Formats: sequence, structure tokens, C-alpha cells
Amino acid sequence: MTKIGLLSDTHGWLNPKVFDFFKDCDEIWHAGDIGDISIADDLSAFKKLRAVYGNIDDFDVRREYPKFQIFTVEDVKVVMTHIGGYPQHYEIGIKDLLIKEKPDIFVSGHSHILKVMRDEKLNLLHLNPGAAGKNGFHKSLTMLRFNIERKNILNLELFEATRQ
Repeated sequence: MTKIGLLSDTHGWLNPKVFDFFKDCDEIWHAGDIGDISIADDLSAFKKLRAVYGNIDDFDVRREYPKFQIFTVEDVKVVMTHIGGYPQHYEIGIKDLLIKEKPDIFVSGHSHILKVMRDEKLNLLHLNPGAAGKNGFHKSLTMLRFNIERKNILNLELFEATRQ
């Protein structure tokens, strides 16, 4: 079993509670708008980090992290990008990528809106962890954690805190 912590849109600020919420995780996935390479450095020093850059990320972040990550954890294939939309409302080109890659999980960020949705047509689970940073219109800081066991996605949990 692999334990995953998922966050997005930190925008250069890392809530100290990230480390407690993700303490038992094996990997952290960051769905973009990291905001400062030091955030990624802190996360990768803590746990294995898989990340993509977002629209606000500078050259340092873009040099280290790609626009898309396509990878497999146990028997679960993942496609992750920052601006991707969600089922029935994918960004241009994303649906074609998902049809081609056939992931079990599609992760995106950008909207600052927490979404956990099945796409029955493409047979995938869409995850958007919302926003973990202070910048933006969101009223709550949100993150997700879950387990992957072979082909199963289990024990999805939400972290939510009022934005200060």
C-alpha cells in the first residue's frame, strides 16, 4: 500500500499543518502553482515529491517540474497537470490526452475548488485538492490524502482549515 498526500495552489506559502497531515504518506503530489521553489524543496526534503508547474510558477519551478506528470503507483496510472478542468468541462486537449493515456486518476489544480468526481465515460477518478495556500478567493485551505493498494484507491481523507 502506498499513502499519498495531494495538494495544490500553495502560491509560495506552506501551511505547517501539511507536515502533520502528510506525516504517514509515502509520496506528496503537488498539482501546481507552487509559487516558490523553496516550497517544493521543503516538501521533497520531507517526502518523495511529484509535482507539476502552474501558471504562476517562475523559471526555477518550471526548470524542475514539468507541465504534465504521467506515472504509475502500484497498478494505478495517474495523469497530473495544473490547468485541466474536470469531467464534462476539460480544458482544450486534456480529454484527448486522457483518452490516449487511459489513467485511473486525473489530478488538476488551478480552480481553488476542491473536487472529487468520477468520470464514468473515461473510467477515471478526478481529484482537485482545492487550494492549500493563502492567495486566492477560496475561504478554506484544503488538501487530500488517500491510499493506493494495487488497483484500488482507498481511505480518501480531507484536510480543511479556515484561511487566516
